Amino acid sequence: MAAKDKVPPAAGRVVVIAGPTASGKSALALDLAEALDGTIINADSMQVYRDLPVLTAQPDATDLGRVPHRLYGFLDLDDACDAQRWAGLAVAEIAAVLAGGGIPILVGGTGLYLRALTTGFSPLPEIPAEIRDAARALVAEEGAPAIHARLTERDPVIAARLKPTDRQRIARAWEVLEATERPLSWWQAQAPVPPTKHHFFSLVLNPERAGLYQAVDGRFEAMLERGALAEVAAAEALPGKVVAGGRKALGYPELARVVSGEATLGEAVPAAQQATRRYAKRQLTWFRHQMGETHFISPDLPAMKFSQSYTAETRHKIRDFLLTP
Repeated sequence: MAAKDKVPPAAGRVVVIAGPTASGKSALALDLAEALDGTIINADSMQVYRDLPVLTAQPDATDLGRVPHRLYGFLDLDDACDAQRWAGLAVAEIAAVLAGGGIPILVGGTGLYLRALTTGFSPLPEIPAEIRDAARALVAEEGAPAIHARLTERDPVIAARLKPTDRQRIARAWEVLEATERPLSWWQAQAPVPPTKHHFFSLVLNPERAGLYQAVDGRFEAMLERGALAEVAAAEALPGKVVAGGRKALGYPELARVVSGEATLGEAVPAAQQATRRYAKRQLTWFRHQMGETHFISPDLPAMKFSQSYTAETRHKIRDFLLTP
């Protein structure tokens, strides 16, 4: 264990460690949080779900015992969590950590969540529950393609972006129309408003692609050994089958087909690995083009880990960030 750096936390200073799945973010964050007396705050859209700790690679009991962790495993499978909801939760956790004299360290690969916090989105209205429920009921009754056709007339910009089968986003666009009498595209065109004025120091892991793909495949096999299939079987036995929330986790659809008897494990594993590799590729592209001011770092291959000297160098960069006025 590295000696702790006694750094007085600067007001409003937040560290971000981002990157594609299986790139070693969590291990690096643990080392840094332990050395800097930091608190790790989850920024992964699937690690918020309590019923899939193995499949979503949440920290285990050993990791949780090393440093404080926040926003992991607290939602039910069917509880939808979008970027704005997460950003509001993250702002509260960051404030609590700073108030206690700690250093918040955001860790995750969901770029949209991080953008919602660091840059913000265009302001969107609060939708009354009755209008939201009515929109969902309408989509369920008439079908997503029918409501999509009606959206084409009232909000052609948004309709052009959506697949006619995308029930969730079509219902969202419809509820905004009904509640505000303005199309969702109008709201999205407004200037973004960040939810916080904190200063962020962002590290993005940028591994070589072939090594990352190897790590993705190996991690999924390790998840199976640790009980990922049993997790999915238990989740499939729960009430509610909405293809949203935790059921969108990487590997879940393929393993659910094994549980239902529609596929063998031998068929599901390579399919899940391929889907995860494709997702990792999209993440790499997103972070390279959308993350803004950041520091790109590359883990050692093939283990996706960092040497002690590299971690120490990174820790010193963060220390400078925290101490610079």
